[in-house]
Amino acid sequence: MQWTQIYDPLGHWWLSTLVAALPIIVLFGLLAGLKVRPHWCAIAGASTAVAVAIIFFKMPPTLAALSFGYGVAFGVLKIAWIVLAAVYLYDISVETGQFEIMKESVAGITADRRLQVLLVAFCFGAFIEGAAGFGAPVAIAGAFMIGLGFKPFHAAALNLIANTAPVAWGAIGTPVHALAAVTALPESDLNAMIGRILPFTAIIVPFWLVRTMVNWRDTFEVFPAIAVVGVSFALTQFFWSNYVDSNLVDIMGGVVSLAAVLIFLRFWKPKKIWRFDYDDKPAAPPPPAAPIADDMGGEWPAEKFDGLVKVHTYTAGQVFKAWTPFAILSLFVLLWGLPKIKLAMNQATTPAFKVVLANGKVRPGPPGWDVPYLHNAISRAAPVVTKPTPEAARYDFNWLSATGTGCFFAAIVSGFLLGLGPLQLMKIFWRTLVRMRLAMIAISFMLGLGYVTRYSGLDAVLGLAFTRTGWLYPFFGTFLGWLGVALTGSDTSSNALFGSLQRITSQQLGIDPILMCAANSAGGVMGKMVDAQSITIATAATEQVGNEGIIFRFVVWHSVALGSIVGIIVLLYAYVFKWAVPHGLTFVK
Repeated sequence: MQWTQIYDPLGHWWLSTLVAALPIIVLFGLLAGLKVRPHWCAIAGASTAVAVAIIFFKMPPTLAALSFGYGVAFGVLKIAWIVLAAVYLYDISVETGQFEIMKESVAGITADRRLQVLLVAFCFGAFIEGAAGFGAPVAIAGAFMIGLGFKPFHAAALNLIANTAPVAWGAIGTPVHALAAVTALPESDLNAMIGRILPFTAIIVPFWLVRTMVNWRDTFEVFPAIAVVGVSFALTQFFWSNYVDSNLVDIMGGVVSLAAVLIFLRFWKPKKIWRFDYDDKPAAPPPPAAPIADDMGGEWPAEKFDGLVKVHTYTAGQVFKAWTPFAILSLFVLLWGLPKIKLAMNQATTPAFKVVLANGKVRPGPPGWDVPYLHNAISRAAPVVTKPTPEAARYDFNWLSATGTGCFFAAIVSGFLLGLGPLQLMKIFWRTLVRMRLAMIAISFMLGLGYVTRYSGLDAVLGLAFTRTGWLYPFFGTFLGWLGVALTGSDTSSNALFGSLQRITSQQLGIDPILMCAANSAGGVMGKMVDAQSITIATAATEQVGNEGIIFRFVVWHSVALGSIVGIIVLLYAYVFKWAVPHGLTFVK
């Protein structure tokens, strides 16, 4: 069975675009408007996508069903497995009491909520994003902040906002690798261009994060710390992406910014300690000279704050032991990301990893099994591609080299080192699985939706609508990446969906394709906070399932505003700073 995608089945581009957008309208309408649980929203959105593809775009039902199943299988192994394993490691840390020591070690650095959100949500979250990605930082850092005393809503919302600037290099640079693969553009140039867009947002986001929770006066009171976090992360992000590689950008950025702010806080303290109004307050009222509490929280003179919060004192050895699970996680993820190790594991354990054709040559294209009846059965056509191009559908069951497996092994090793036995580890894993079951369903169906959108051509119809914006395309093309992440929950998937379209459209409009393909990834990071997958993970990790719609409505305007800032930066590169778009770069070896 062969089928070629149709991009204007109704004869009017605007009407075809409206119909193609129905799955998105259903998904976000149910989530934000009717407050339906995310897994049901994902199921409804995926069902709508299948129906639209079959009824309006004439996609054969068999191909639609296979596309959906392919997406679900991808979501389970490539994304849900990572999140589950990362949360499992966190649960082990909680079960052994080490997480309590981690919390106290952070609380001992500062009791100020503004500084805690910078340390945990931004710096630590960026490190986890670089190591595991795919929602893991929202889950782990969100739970961490609840342990520090943040309300679940604040923990979820603030982490969703924080998990933006690092996303383009999540999971050892996976989005950049995918972007280079689908666009056939030099990865070093794409990586460098993303590293010339997002450092500006890396400076803005920490300020935005603090301003979200406090007023302007209280924000500027800790501006020195905000500047240290943002500038140190941005400089590291720029340097590593432009001169080293795409694998460790976030990990190094998170480590450097965390170290920089910790050193800075040894010499600088805010004049007032800011706390939420629901935090434990002193038995006696603050001195008359203290500022009046605002509607979210209160302040006390720093010198009067000693003793208001009980912080235990632990030895350096105890603190080191408490952070060991996350050090082990970093080590395993780094090892799993090394090409030689990954290749060796794949060749030893992954079925159909290498297929030799009849002529003796290795089959080109992505590794894995050809998905029966789907592989090369669907072709993209002009104007999305220059000539009819079959869509590959190969599933590499890389169960051992998958990032989630590395995270899982890190959890097991950590559990043994912390004194847990096999039976205890099994019980903890079962509890984690039960707690995350709905999040995993939502993730799987969201990827099913994304793959139906891709193979039916709905993504191309939506993308072609953006190409009609003319000279403003650099701005709206950036939002094409935003749309891709909002749909799929993954910057990697967004790059796979729209990377090729970005290259073709930019070339037709006379805009540098390096810039627009990089803009797809850079713009996509701001869509991360509104995708149903991330919101589901956030609510599952912070024990507030049922509040997804409230959180979505809170973060959506932050997402659009920050996405607009990225779009303006891309516009400036397109027309003002053309010379800053890189070409012919090579990484330092």
